[in-house]
Parts: sequence; structure tokens; C-alpha cells
Amino acid sequence: MADNQGPQGNYDPAGSTQMFRAFVDEAPQGGRQQAAPAASAGPRVGLIIGVIVAVAIVAAVAWLALK
Repeated sequence: MADNQGPQGNYDPAGSTQMFRAFVDEAPQGGRQQAAPAASAGPRVGLIIGVIVAVAIVAAVAWLALK
């Protein structure tokens, strides 16, 4: 059985602390970092378009209700 104790001696039966540390300490890959800014622009544009569409729908419903 694996010894799942950290430096402080806290027992972690699932070993999730060690898995998290391995994930955080993993070296970032160069290709991923360069693609991230371009990928983040897509969801931002979609969010803006979604907000505009939602405002237009609410305005149309309000206009029809007051007509």
C-alpha cells in the first residue's frame, strides 16, 4: 500500500493531495500557452453576442407587452 502522507504527516487516504501537486507542478507546454490567448477571444465574443441577443429579446417582449 502506498504511503500517502505529506510533509506534515497528514494522512490522505485518496491520495488527492499528491495528485493535485503533480498536476500543479507539471511543466506548462509551450504550444498550449501560445494558443490560449487566441482561444479565449472566442468565448468572449460569444458572450457579448449572447448578451446582445438577450437584451433584444427582453426589449421585444416588453414592446409587445406594452403595445
